[in-house]
Amino acid sequence: MARVGLTTERLVAAGAELADEIGFDRVTPAELARRFGVRTASLYSHVKSAHELRTGIALLALEEMADRVSAAVAGRSGKDALTAFANVYRDYARAHPGRFAAGRFRLDPQTAAASAGVRHAQMMRAVLHGYGLPEPQATHAVRLLGSVFSGYVELEGAGGFSHSAPDAQESWTEILGALDVLLRTWPGTPGSAAGASPTDPSPSNRPRP
Repeated sequence: MARVGLTTERLVAAGAELADEIGFDRVTPAELARRFGVRTASLYSHVKSAHELRTGIALLALEEMADRVSAAVAGRSGKDALTAFANVYRDYARAHPGRFAAGRFRLDPQTAAASAGVRHAQMMRAVLHGYGLPEPQATHAVRLLGSVFSGYVELEGAGGFSHSAPDAQESWTEILGALDVLLRTWPGTPGSAAGASPTDPSPSNRPRP
């Protein structure tokens, strides 16, 4: 393929596809040049280094996931919002493993602040707002959810749940249910009194709008 028509956006998009095929860590300008049938030097007017290319893929992945999360959680609250939020990450990771890995690429502070990563944090906190968690519990919960979602899909993608029962979907559903109960009865917050039933319809036990 001739060099004509190469742009930064086109190269980043092709790099994202390549990441899904061979793994994010293996994406380099040289690999991308082979895909386009050009010399590696031809790419350097658009992407100056492997780091810049990977940063572009990371930003693309964060934007794609944020758009999907935004659409999924719109109009939802409580467990419905939590489940929709979590399912987006799992589905995206299974469909685009390389891009999902790119979403965890470490960005410099300035780039991170301008990225869709900010939207991810805002949407997760919006989901948690429905549970009425104050600080610092809300921050603890953000970190817990991020760890559970990322850890689960990474283990699932590596085949960690393929050889035992129950199946991965059943465990995923159970885990999300357990997280919902935890968020509604988080220790040290209103409504977390010992012995409170997760299904108690009292105001202190209901997700807050």
